[in-house]
Formats: sequence, C-alpha cells, structure tokens
Amino acid sequence: MNILVCLKQTFDTEERIVLKDGRIQEDGVKFVINPYDEYAVEEAVRLKEQHGGQVTLLCVGPSRCEEALRTALAMGADEALLADDPALWGDEYTVAKVLAAMARTRPFDLILAGSQAVDDGSGQVAIRLAEELDIPHIGTVLKLEVAGQQVTAHRDAEGDVEVVRGQLPLLVTAQQGLNEPRYPSLLGIRRASKKEIEHHTLASLGLQAEDIRPRTEVISTYLPPAKQAGRILQGDLAQQVEELVHALCDVEKVVG
Repeated sequence: MNILVCLKQTFDTEERIVLKDGRIQEDGVKFVINPYDEYAVEEAVRLKEQHGGQVTLLCVGPSRCEEALRTALAMGADEALLADDPALWGDEYTVAKVLAAMARTRPFDLILAGSQAVDDGSGQVAIRLAEELDIPHIGTVLKLEVAGQQVTAHRDAEGDVEVVRGQLPLLVTAQQGLNEPRYPSLLGIRRASKKEIEHHTLASLGLQAEDIRPRTEVISTYLPPAKQAGRILQGDLAQQVEELVHALCDVEKVVG
C-alpha cells in the first residue's frame, strides 16, 4: 500500500505568540509537527506495518520544516518531499495546488492528513487536495480500517460517531483520538538523519506562478483583547434584559 501523508510544521502549542509590526515573531520559537498531522503519520505507519508498502511525507514550507520531516521519518515514514521554494508558498488554495503536484509524482492508494492545523485552523487544505486529485475524502476520522480496496472509517460527527465506507484511492483526515503517536526510537532517529529529503521548486513541479497565486490576503494580524472580569447585571428582570441587550449590541457588538 502506497500512503502519502501531508505534514505541516507549526508552533509548539505551549509557545507564547509575540507580534511585531503585525507579524508573528519566530525568533527562539520551538516548532513541532502539527499535532493533527502527527496522528496521520502514526496511522500511516501502522497501516504500513499491517499491510506493507511505503509511507511518503509531503510538506510545503521553509527549510526549517526538515526537522519535522525527520521526526516523522524517525517514527517510521520512508521518504519525504519538501516544497521549500518561496514561490510555492501561499494560502490554502496555493498549498493544495502544490501538494497535488507533489502527490502526482508518486503512486498512491491512500492520503492521510490532519483535520486542521493548530496555527490557522482553517481545515481546508486536505479537502481542497482531494478535490484537486478528484478523489473522495472522509474527514475527522477517529478509527480507520482498510481491507483490500475497502476503507471503513468512524468519524466525529458533532459529538456523535458516523461510520463511512469508501474505496481506495481516497483521502482521510485524522482527528484527535485516532491513535496515540509513538515516540521515535534511537535507531529510527539515526536512520532518519541519513535519509535524503527531496526538495521541490516551482520549476521541478511544472507549475506556473499564476496558476497557484493565492486567492486570499491577510490584511492584519492581532492578538485578542485581554479578558475582562465578569459583570453581574443589576435591577429587576426587565432592567437586566435591557442591560444585556445593550452590552451585546453596542459594547461587544456580537449582535447586529
């Protein structure tokens, strides 16, 4: 079984976010594999152990992403591809286009990805990738079984569980609870350090800049306001309701 895993490197969730001139500062920050992608890596390695085959990692990002890729290689993945050409970076539309081009360089039966990234939380890239490759997808999976060409997935459905069946090839996104990611062994770390990572550029993937041009633009980035102390509404019920409506409409502006 040939399995592709989409991987993103993100801030460690324990890191403090610092903004300067509207940009997130990366100096001295610890980066890790996006936690949801880590579930995808673990599931791919488990499936390889059960059925045999090859696990290939796909990543779009700067050269520092090599650290995350080598961690995933140490977990049991076989090879890694990194699109570290800045011309290939952009929004979710761009990344899905680039991942699709990378995926087409390898045979695949199954693609695994995290349900979302903990930094932007858009949950778009993997689903867009499935559309680009014209294959079905099953999202937020908590349990995955593969038997021949048939896939049975138990997925999170707003607090309930939905059982979905599909045929390979398809794409699956991993949700927390799918598995417990392993720690890389010392032997795995040594092997991973010796593996070559395949680097890709705009030219090597045969893409045109206009075809992958971002469709969205970040206008501003800012931290949420500091939390204020709670307030107890005063007066009788009618006065409390009036005060609440005023707060929601005119102060917090969460109701139009």
